[in-house]
Amino acid sequence: MEPILLITLFLVLLAEWVNGWTDAPNAIATAVTTRVITPITAVILAVLLNIVGALAGTKVAHTIGQGIVDSSVINIRTIAAAMMAMIIWSSLAAWTKGIPTSESHALIAGLAGAGLATAGPSVLLWSGWQKVIWGLLFSTVLGFALSFFIARAIQAWFATCHPTKTHQIFAKLQIASAGFMAFNHGMNDGQKFIGIFSLTLLLGGVTPEFQIPWWTILLCSFIMGIGTSYGGWKIIRTMGNRMVKELRPWQGFSAETGAAAAILSASLLGIPLSTTHTITNAITGVAVARRPSSVRWHVSAEIVLAWFLTFPSCAAIAFLMVHLLRILGV
Repeated sequence: MEPILLITLFLVLLAEWVNGWTDAPNAIATAVTTRVITPITAVILAVLLNIVGALAGTKVAHTIGQGIVDSSVINIRTIAAAMMAMIIWSSLAAWTKGIPTSESHALIAGLAGAGLATAGPSVLLWSGWQKVIWGLLFSTVLGFALSFFIARAIQAWFATCHPTKTHQIFAKLQIASAGFMAFNHGMNDGQKFIGIFSLTLLLGGVTPEFQIPWWTILLCSFIMGIGTSYGGWKIIRTMGNRMVKELRPWQGFSAETGAAAAILSASLLGIPLSTTHTITNAITGVAVARRPSSVRWHVSAEIVLAWFLTFPSCAAIAFLMVHLLRILGV
């Protein structure tokens, strides 16, 4: 293998590690915040089920690997630049600010920016971008709506139940919903980098056509699991403590179940969506279902601002990285 191919494969795995580090805490944030599970146990649960989820399908991997940019007109440099943009943006935002950025949008924006710098506007494929747009609807509208209505249903059905009994019931159920969320995070987010890794193998001449070898799935899943085990406690604090004033087990269950259902639906259709957007909107949905004033809207505004900045920022960084690599003769 040529050095540039090895370096790019390493960057893809590093991006997958960052994804596990910064995105996976979203799956366990509410369970940790409501104290139905200890942080260490939650991380172990997230690691294992993220890996299992990443092994559960390849539709999202195919969308990312073949549907976003035309693989016939890009090169290894394109992928390297996209990965560097995503790593820089996500690491700085998550590490320094504790803001739950969307690795999905960072990845897609990086591919777009690097692709434009490599081959111009014709590099973008409408078939894949249609799914990206659907992903935005799934993560915002569906994530919020499902969680809102689940929370309202629980409020109605358990209105006469003693608070202690309700807490006991949903403390157990929330462990299952956190696992469901972690599994679906792996099934969607984990698959994205499997697709990029496979695309890199194609561009590097390792495979004659786009295919997803079984060992690629295992390797990327394992790396994501390592990233998850590293933690992301600033993000857990933002998601669980800062964004809403109080989160109870029945609310955590509602948010995780609604978000996971939205992500599962998207994954089965090969739609790449932001799990960060989905769970954030789900948490907002359950908070609004109980009392809108329980949402700390200024914190939500910070998160939304980070979302809006992700696309142009990552695209611009990736665009510049392609030209920098050209200047360096890479």
